[in-house]
Amino acid sequence: MIQRTFLKQLTEEGSKTMRVLAIDSSGLTATVAVVEDEQTIAEYTVNYKKTHSQTLLPMIEKVVDMSGIELEQIDAIAIAAGPGSFTGLRIGSATAKGIGLALKKPIVSVPTLEGIAYRVSVFDGLICPIMDARRGQVYTGIYKADGDGLTCLSEQKAVDIHDILKELEEYDEKVIFLGDGVEVHRETIENELKNEFVFAPVHLSKQSAAAVAVLGSIYFEQGKAESADEHKPIYLRKSQAEREREERLKNQG
Repeated sequence: MIQRTFLKQLTEEGSKTMRVLAIDSSGLTATVAVVEDEQTIAEYTVNYKKTHSQTLLPMIEKVVDMSGIELEQIDAIAIAAGPGSFTGLRIGSATAKGIGLALKKPIVSVPTLEGIAYRVSVFDGLICPIMDARRGQVYTGIYKADGDGLTCLSEQKAVDIHDILKELEEYDEKVIFLGDGVEVHRETIENELKNEFVFAPVHLSKQSAAAVAVLGSIYFEQGKAESADEHKPIYLRKSQAEREREERLKNQG
């Protein structure tokens, strides 16, 4: 269970403010946030015709500047670690690692789909984030609200859209869908799913670095941080380029 708690780090003098910089470039949306304890003090999201390599560093600089803090004052860096776009994950990972190595800050890996699901963690039913993985597949998982947090019922994975719909029917509960895969697979969901379901409103449907930051804060408190050297993205499957290369080698053999 992922449970929200009041975040404190005790020092000899008393309580210390916990600041987390969060990055999510796992999909088309690039989003950066700074969270102080449980409060979002700045968030910057871009979802328009620019590559993450162009936008991510300027976004981080702007968010930190608008927060009125120095980057050195960040306690940890939370990163949406995957799955998602291979290029986006590499850019986000490299950015987080670079900052972590330069400032000697720990990194907290947050599963991408968990971060998306956390946006609607007050929903009374099953939460099913879906990201388009192409070729009829989606990156997805199944979550359920539990108090102020989430319980993971089915770990994130890459599957055929029809398979996750069948899995959802086993629970016989109302479902909320969100994520960029909704736009691609809406018709299939509407035609095939037997459960009662809704789609999250647009403003809650995509990635949010603030959600990643809050989860990152919780994981940090639980001792789940890693060094910048240790951090690696979560791909779940091989990239299209790797699969095509293997196919060519197989045909040549």
